[in-house]
Amino acid sequence: MKKNSIEKLALEMVEPITDELQFELVDIEYIKEGPNMYLRIYIDKPGGINLDDCQKASEMISEKLDEKDPIEENYFLEVSSPGLDRPLKNEKDFKRNIGKDIEISLYSSLNGSKKIVGKLLDFDDKNIYIEDENLEKINIEKSIASKINLAIKF
Repeated sequence: MKKNSIEKLALEMVEPITDELQFELVDIEYIKEGPNMYLRIYIDKPGGINLDDCQKASEMISEKLDEKDPIEENYFLEVSSPGLDRPLKNEKDFKRNIGKDIEISLYSSLNGSKKIVGKLLDFDDKNIYIEDENLEKINIEKSIASKINLAIKF
């Protein structure tokens, strides 16, 4: 089974569980690291996710996955918080983070850089509008962005 098919299937199985627990399902990824495969489920809730939340969700998700057994190969299940630099993947993520600093990694350079940091001003289906550190407004097409995350500033 292909990576995208496994992630889609996992989404269909996991979303009712996260909804029941009143958690936000932030992301699902099925990736290979070294010799091992990992099914990673990222969850969140207002006020943040703690270890007990992750454990409860992990137990319920594991039970559902064991019952259906949709993934043929061996893998490790990990349920965790998306972290401070959480990805922005859908409209809800973008809306929640307007006015915050984001970091956009690009497939190819734009103005000599493959990474752009700025304040998220707005977005639409095809574009992200940010203001960089020089207060210049920049329009970035979503199609050239490989990854969009909250920027961590200390």
